[in-house]
Amino acid sequence: MSARALSVLKEVDTVAGYTTYIDLIRNLIADKNIIATAMKKEVDRVKAAIDTTLSGKSCAIVSSGDPGIYAMAGLALEICKKRKLSIFSPQKKRIDEQALRVEVIPGIPALSSGASLLGAPLTHDFACISLSDLMTPWEVIEKRIEYAAKADFVLVIFNPKSKKRDWQLGKAMEIALKYRDGNTPVGIVKNAMRDSQNVRILSLSELANADVDMLTTVFIGSTQSATYRDFMYTPRGYSGKYTME
Repeated sequence: MSARALSVLKEVDTVAGYTTYIDLIRNLIADKNIIATAMKKEVDRVKAAIDTTLSGKSCAIVSSGDPGIYAMAGLALEICKKRKLSIFSPQKKRIDEQALRVEVIPGIPALSSGASLLGAPLTHDFACISLSDLMTPWEVIEKRIEYAAKADFVLVIFNPKSKKRDWQLGKAMEIALKYRDGNTPVGIVKNAMRDSQNVRILSLSELANADVDMLTTVFIGSTQSATYRDFMYTPRGYSGKYTME
């Protein structure tokens, strides 16, 4: 996590989060009030955190990776807007003494930590797409995969597979194969930067049968992506401008 995130966790009265994420940091928040909820209880969790701040206490809503990337920052702002709460950013001059200070703390998303473990797959343009259809219809997700693959972006796939949703990754592979070779490198990073971390590089044609889950990030290379030794990388284009030897 970022140094600012660690600092805030030490300062606040209450910490709210998904139970799994709370468990990862319990040693850091042993003296805090804790709001922990299960999966699919995100709205309840954020409402409880907001109510805590309205009572005069400070509260941190924790997410995995960066709170603004497939996480809780957007939902928190959305609920504040729905409730017409007076809020302000610490970057702005405070106008209302009764307003709530809302700060989004940057974190390290899986696309960054996973990319570093693979090497440098995101050196050139890339697109992030979640395969979870809980909030977004599959038809929309499929269209985004199609356009991003056709445009030759490196594809960063979040939430590739769950117990009840096991076919979408295979479909994403089929779409990608329409625009790139079956030998295109694909990076698989599971539990990035955690004790059970696992990092693999395979070919696009092998992706459908890869062992992945909701804690896995998949990096599908562009037509320019390559591997060298243990690493996957995507050239930025220097070889076309400079002598590399």
